[in-house]
Amino acid sequence: MSSEDKVILDRINEYADRVLKDFDPQKTRVSFQLEKLRPIMEEIAKEKGVSLEEIFIKYMDLASELTVSKETKFQNTIGNMTKYGDIHDA
Repeated sequence: MSSEDKVILDRINEYADRVLKDFDPQKTRVSFQLEKLRPIMEEIAKEKGVSLEEIFIKYMDLASELTVSKETKFQNTIGNMTKYGDIHDA
C-alpha cells in the first residue's frame, strides 16, 4: 500500500469512525454504511480529479488489503504461539 493510499484509507476510516459510531456494523446494511461515507469519498474524488466510483473501488480494495494483512499477522502470531508451546491442545 502506497503512502497516498494509506492517507486515503485513513481519512475514510476516520470519517467512518465519526459518522458510523452509533451503528453496529454487523447489523447495518453495507449500502447504508457506504451512503454515510459518500461525502468524504466525494471530497477525495474532487481533490484527486477522479470519479466517485474510482474512490469507492480504491477504498474497497484498500480495506480488503488491510483486512488480509491483519489476518495474516494474526495467523502468524497464532502459529508462532503454537510452535513455541504458548498454546496447547486441550
